[in-house]
Amino acid sequence: MFSSVWRNIETQLTSYYFRVQKLRTVGLRGMHSSLEDVTLDSMQVKILPALQDNYMYLIVDSKTKEAAVVDPVDPELVIKTVKESNVKLNKVLTTHHHWDHAGGNERLVKMWDGKLEVYGGDERIGAMNHKVCQDETFTIGTLKVRCLSTPCHTSGHICYYVTATNGNEAGAVFTGDTLFQGGCGRFFEGTPEEMYDALCAKLSALPDDTKVFCGHEYTLQNMSFARHVEPDNKNVQNRIEWAKLRRATKDPTVPSTIGEEKLWNPFMRVHEATVQNHAGISANPIGTMEALRKEKDNFKA
Repeated sequence: MFSSVWRNIETQLTSYYFRVQKLRTVGLRGMHSSLEDVTLDSMQVKILPALQDNYMYLIVDSKTKEAAVVDPVDPELVIKTVKESNVKLNKVLTTHHHWDHAGGNERLVKMWDGKLEVYGGDERIGAMNHKVCQDETFTIGTLKVRCLSTPCHTSGHICYYVTATNGNEAGAVFTGDTLFQGGCGRFFEGTPEEMYDALCAKLSALPDDTKVFCGHEYTLQNMSFARHVEPDNKNVQNRIEWAKLRRATKDPTVPSTIGEEKLWNPFMRVHEATVQNHAGISANPIGTMEALRKEKDNFKA
């Protein structure tokens, strides 16, 4: 009974937290980062800042110009970008149901002149008409999308791994609030075991050159904690200096790569002795994951 009561309280607090964050929306004239394009061999990814620190992404197949948008919380900016880019938007990829990721779905569907396929892994996602699960696949033009079920931050969280159909080129993964650069999402609806499976089994298994496009501009905050965990990790120190330069001119710090995250992200390094020693837990990566997240929840740089 106590567990049920606590879960209800936690759900209400989480809802309140996201409502408060919504009031802090900065809008187009005060974007937290510049718009930027990342060009891979078979796709282009347009980085679209939203709200206070969110990122939306427009994925464009280079061959067909078909496009999908990830977490379109700001439909007006999405539509403006689609029209200026002269691409064919027909899919919405939603990572999870939180309003700052899924809150623009219904408005975008109403505003868009055409049918949109809205993908997600949770019935709480607005306008969803294609529910997906682990290893389900679909296409964006000639691009292949594979769904990775990564419950923990929310029970229905999905990451989207996008590759060229031939499979011979570097791909991209859109990780929402599961994997951040240098960090991971809070365990709102899940367990350390689930986050371990998401980061250290599913996402770690992707090729090291896979580009990681996460849901928020949290790099400096996360890297500060990573430095606290591993003060002698040169990869962390170098990334902090790089990120400071990027943020000084409002340039986004995304993407990183899976290989890089294995070098500096403490939540993907829970097998490392230095990380386990910091947590005070030896030979127990899941216990280390739990200890790190609890410490990070209250960490102040």
